[in-house]
Amino acid sequence: MVTKDTTIMEAVRMNEGIVPILMSVGMHCIGCAMAHGETLAEAAEVHGIDADELINAINKYLEENK
Repeated sequence: MVTKDTTIMEAVRMNEGIVPILMSVGMHCIGCAMAHGETLAEAAEVHGIDADELINAINKYLEENK
């Protein structure tokens, strides 16, 4: 399960299958240095994305792909 405080890299390490979710909302920064320390909430804000919707989509994917 991810939260708004989960960093992008922590989330990707949980399951690399979330990369397409991030990419689909314009977060093409998976490999950038900022991804290592940037939280999902911070990244969502920078990209103009609703953080709650992003978190819900990622958690739904993680639940379905244990």
